Amino acid sequence: MTDIQPARDFQKTIPFLLIGLGVALITASAFYLYRNIPSRPDLTVVPAVANYPAPELTLADLGGVSHSLAEYRGQVVLVNLWATWCEPCKKEMPALQAFHDKYAKDGFTIIAINDGDPTEDVIQFAKDFELTFPIWLDPTYIATEQAFKTLGLPSSYVIDRNGTVRLQWMGGIEKRALEKYVAPIIAEEP
Repeated sequence: MTDIQPARDFQKTIPFLLIGLGVALITASAFYLYRNIPSRPDLTVVPAVANYPAPELTLADLGGVSHSLAEYRGQVVLVNLWATWCEPCKKEMPALQAFHDKYAKDGFTIIAINDGDPTEDVIQFAKDFELTFPIWLDPTYIATEQAFKTLGLPSSYVIDRNGTVRLQWMGGIEKRALEKYVAPIIAEEP
């Protein structure tokens, strides 16, 4: 009878051994699959192609001086709608500033229109991100709700030298997307 007891004990442990082996195989498989997943494809937000006249829009800059989009006719303008609390807005600002610096000499500018933040917050944001392109204040949401008819931030619109909106983005923009989609519009003959 003593020989039967170890066999019974072993039979009781078989299910636990099988479960343990199964967990080990699943873990090893998951680790192998995770390590061999190809790198993520380019997740850059792609702009929609547009073809409509730029809206009539006049707003004040940080110094209280009024400006209109019409003043920029003859330049390529990227209008960027943003807010200080918006994380994707914060993330895209360095790319926008670098692109502006590179192409400003070619008749390109960015007009960053803030969506309702207190002026002091916008001034601090501009200092923190070392922004040099024009910043306009939109305390009553004219740009988002009336001119460009959007509620999403960030949103960007590329206006060509003739005053036609050619591209529109919903979401943050990366530098390589600016190079791919906006640089060719800047390079077009006036």
